[in-house]
Amino acid sequence: MVTNKKKKKNLFERFANWATIATGSSGAFIIAFGVIIVWGITGPLFHYSDTWQLVINTGTTIVTFLMVFLIQKSQNKDSKAIHLKLNELLASHQGASNRMVDIEDITEKELDQLHKFYVELADLAEEEDDITCTHSIDAARENHTTKLNSFKTKPHYINARKNHSKKSNGTSRT
Repeated sequence: MVTNKKKKKNLFERFANWATIATGSSGAFIIAFGVIIVWGITGPLFHYSDTWQLVINTGTTIVTFLMVFLIQKSQNKDSKAIHLKLNELLASHQGASNRMVDIEDITEKELDQLHKFYVELADLAEEEDDITCTHSIDAARENHTTKLNSFKTKPHYINARKNHSKKSNGTSRT
């Protein structure tokens, strides 16, 4: 679906990504801590005046206000990516219910009903004597082999393998 990972992003998105990475770094924390130390040290020079206090209050308020939007944008993007990954897992898993895809759009009451169902399933799982009887590596390998063998005969899998082989052969000649 997404063929070019370097697709051109708009200016705000590029800035938001950069700012999120930069402000979440150790360097940003050290700089912020340094600003507070310098501000504190300068207190006696300015006789702890109202202006001296206003400088730090105004600066932190502006930074906080702007960071709220950057953090929210970052969270929205991450949340969307996680939902898409989970939707892909649900859609691709033979035993999963496709009704769970796009579940984030249902009402709180409907989510509560589903939660009760999964709590009941968890209670049933806790009654098992041996956790490995339903969650074993062997069962996971068997599921993988069954799934792989099933896909090997499907046209979309065959075409994908052909395209992958063409790309591999094309890059090895360079």
